[in-house]
Amino acid sequence: MDAAGDPRIDTVLLAHALEGDGEAFGAFYRRHVRRITAFHLARTHEAQDAADLTAETFAAALAALHRYDPARGEPIAWLFGIARNCLSSLRRRGAVDQRARSRMGLARLDLDDAALDQVEAAASAELIRVELREGFDALPADQRDAVVLRVLLDHDYAEVASASGVSEAVARKRVSRGLSAMRARLASRNPS
Repeated sequence: MDAAGDPRIDTVLLAHALEGDGEAFGAFYRRHVRRITAFHLARTHEAQDAADLTAETFAAALAALHRYDPARGEPIAWLFGIARNCLSSLRRRGAVDQRARSRMGLARLDLDDAALDQVEAAASAELIRVELREGFDALPADQRDAVVLRVLLDHDYAEVASASGVSEAVARKRVSRGLSAMRARLASRNPS
């Protein structure tokens, strides 16, 4: 089961949503809202605009369900295409279009400071998660395996060494190098 609590794959969720299952679209929304918000926040640098664009993206996706074609790609790619179109539209007109919200019956959300902080925190957490995943995937297999055993599965170094068929010193070095590489990757992409 994924973080959104629905084990169905996205194509099934969209097919059910097209048949009128609002909860299926809700599950699709919950599964991807943080990624779409992070996408918009990274490009606009404004939490209010990111929140508006995220709402507009999902409203446009709901309105365009009948146009989604699984043969042309994954639902997340389709959704990011819609997000890019919404962002392009924002840039062309300089502000989120009130007509799109009105057409969907959505009022502009006036977020207070706490809500804006929450949007920024959620998007930042998603960006960090993506950065960590990319950094983890870029590690050499021996370092990645050692990090999984030591950090994620909480094995001691003797167990890591035994599972990897190496000495404990080599296991420690692999974990250290893997974590250092991930730390360096995060630091280079997010300089303070």
